[in-house]
Amino acid sequence: MHQHIEWDEPGSASVVEFFKNDPDHTPPYPGAMLSARYLGRIVRVKVEAYRDEDAVSIGSVAAILDRHGHHHESHHKLNVGDIVRLPDDKRAMEHWDEDD
Repeated sequence: MHQHIEWDEPGSASVVEFFKNDPDHTPPYPGAMLSARYLGRIVRVKVEAYRDEDAVSIGSVAAILDRHGHHHESHHKLNVGDIVRLPDDKRAMEHWDEDD
């Protein structure tokens, strides 16, 4: 069973927006590492499966990082190792803009 997570909006770090005009961009695949934001932290997810019909990756939390790059084992209800669903529209680049 997966952990239900309400991901933060990616804002200007949106992966979908960045690649929207790239015809060579491929969907995530097993083993790929994706990033998203959860309650102000960067979360890295290792993809185990991708559901093309839902545009959702299913994978395990590989890392939780704060804005300074420090690793954490947990953040609120999310833990390293948890299985999560990550919709494409919640994926985020791993940089922090000054206005984010």
